Amino acid sequence: MELEERVAELERRMAALEGGAERPAPEVVDATFWALEGLKSQLAEAGARGEDGGVLFTGSVRLPTQERYEWQFGALTERLLDEDWTETADSFAALGHPVRLRLLREILGGRRTAAELADLEEIGTTGQIYHHLRQLTGAGWLHATGRGRYEVPGARIVPLLVVLTAARP
Repeated sequence: MELEERVAELERRMAALEGGAERPAPEVVDATFWALEGLKSQLAEAGARGEDGGVLFTGSVRLPTQERYEWQFGALTERLLDEDWTETADSFAALGHPVRLRLLREILGGRRTAAELADLEEIGTTGQIYHHLRQLTGAGWLHATGRGRYEVPGARIVPLLVVLTAARP
């Protein structure tokens, strides 16, 4: 329970940073690392509980469909290093196929139905498309919203873009 309380406190402090208007902007040593400096400040305020550090990812996204999403998440390093990483294998595996990545990109771009996706070239047969959609849905990267209609859950859009960014050489 102590770990959950620590993470909740860190998230509360990050949320306070988002409020911004009531608090003066923190002094940033190097404007290039403004997010990093904010995270360090929050960890320092957390005291010894944050002494091992933490990670933060955040984003403000407007999709080609004009939908907007803002999201952030932070976690203490200790928690991340103590977790069983094998539990994330299915999520990474779902992203490990070029067709699945293309499907995600197309869905974010506005093609939301299996029929629209089947019209794309070099995607495969309808059966193959449904196989890939099931893999993505099972891993939480997609959500079925109706008969043959799919969307990337709002809470997964920024993390997906973060993973893609992190995977770049």
